[in-house]
Amino acid sequence: MIAFLHRVARRARLLTALAALSLLSAGAHAQATFKVTTIPEEAASEQIRKFGPMVKYLERTLGTKVEFIPVADYPAAVEALVNKQVDMVWFGGFTFVQAKLRSGDKIVPLVQREEDTQFRSVFITQKDSGIKTLADLKGKQVSFGSASSTSGHLMPRSFLLEAGIEPERDFKRVAFSGAHDATIASVVSGRVDAAALDITVWRKFVSENKVDTSKVDVFYTTPPYFNYNYSVHADMPAAQREKVTQALLALNADNPEGKEVLGLARATRFVPTKADNYKGLEAAGRSAGLIKQ
Repeated sequence: MIAFLHRVARRARLLTALAALSLLSAGAHAQATFKVTTIPEEAASEQIRKFGPMVKYLERTLGTKVEFIPVADYPAAVEALVNKQVDMVWFGGFTFVQAKLRSGDKIVPLVQREEDTQFRSVFITQKDSGIKTLADLKGKQVSFGSASSTSGHLMPRSFLLEAGIEPERDFKRVAFSGAHDATIASVVSGRVDAAALDITVWRKFVSENKVDTSKVDVFYTTPPYFNYNYSVHADMPAAQREKVTQALLALNADNPEGKEVLGLARATRFVPTKADNYKGLEAAGRSAGLIKQ
């Protein structure tokens, strides 16, 4: 009888311990951190500054802790979402395509800025360089941003190829700055003769008087194309995906919070998007030899 009671007691303690572990697990799940990152198109300090208000907004609307995690480069942003190390990424159109292919179509775009439905890149040069057209770039030193950048490489390269210009054949040197702000600096400093970058970053620098347009300015603007989006992994529960989507779509510049978040994102508002919008970028990537698979 005593042995039996000891067995009952041990079983009760075990069940109590398992119940406690279950509660702790449930609590940990409820408090799980929603992690966000972005392609590093600007310096890490600028990324953190820009995403601070977005983090606070998402924490309030999603009702959970949100953390912004900078990554080292564009491929790292792709791998972070493909491997579910983060919950959501701000991708360029081309990095979305790369992530979609890398994951076997497991990456889902939720929203894009209204501006991203008609996005453009610009080519800049020093005003006294003598460069007036894309053809004038032949024999020059030209910089792109990251090799994985949509607006800083893929689409500028695509339009160059359409104009009959092959960068590796026709330029004296092809450089990659790694980020749009570094691209501007490379032209301002004279390290390269011209460069291509995101039109919204260029406009931001001009509006903030960070570049003297009497010395460096745009000489060519590309035709429009689809670009950036917020993407999640297809394994995210549908209810959570919908909640995140609606939170982003609800941002409104008519209130102070929305105005700050949208302003830092260089957006008027977010609109729904879909994977089909980026088929043209995938085709451009294959045509330019930047997608091998």
